Amino acid sequence: MGRIKSLMVKRAAKQINAQTTTFTEGYEHNKKLLGKGLLPSKSIRNKIAGYIARMNKMKRLFSEREARRLAREEEKKAKLAEIAAKMQSQDIQAA
Repeated sequence: MGRIKSLMVKRAAKQINAQTTTFTEGYEHNKKLLGKGLLPSKSIRNKIAGYIARMNKMKRLFSEREARRLAREEEKKAKLAEIAAKMQSQDIQAA
């Protein structure tokens, strides 16, 4: 159907992800890290592994988006400074 996760899965995934930094965006890798003895059932383990992978992917996408936004702002400031310098030089030449 969709990406609807139960509150228990979300809470467990956030707690587990906060405790260890070895989880990645890879579902299979996360599933192996969670292991067979840690969680009560295979389906819950799979749901948590998938949610952790999704959380890590969203974190990466958000940081990339933020970096692009900051780069655009710096580029805009540089262009405005260039325009201001041109206008100032034209004012000096006109005087």
